[in-house]
Amino acid sequence: MPTYHNLPNKKDQRQTLRNSLTPAEAKLWFSLKNAQLDGRKFRRQHSVSAYILDFYCPEERLAIELDGAGHSTVTGNLHDAHRTAYLNSLGIRVLRFENKVVWSDLASVLHHIAAHFTAT
Repeated sequence: MPTYHNLPNKKDQRQTLRNSLTPAEAKLWFSLKNAQLDGRKFRRQHSVSAYILDFYCPEERLAIELDGAGHSTVTGNLHDAHRTAYLNSLGIRVLRFENKVVWSDLASVLHHIAAHFTAT
């Protein structure tokens, strides 16, 4: 079975992104790291094939994406739809949140993520 996760050719890009999280990513990561959310381990800037996910929970096969202004354009929406369809085809569910919601209602974001946990 071929592997699509954390391919070596994406290592430098993943590292660069981990070292320069957006403020919203850093805020959410503070609540996800060290398995703080219902004991689920999340990885930040995890790659799957050509894509680098903001956050990924391997146990749940769940990707969390934070969207800034660039995602609300026609081009951004098309890219996101293609990306989500591809990830879904691999059995990875995708949850998307706007950056501003992380700032205005982090508790709701965390509750929504936890509500999508299926593994016991």
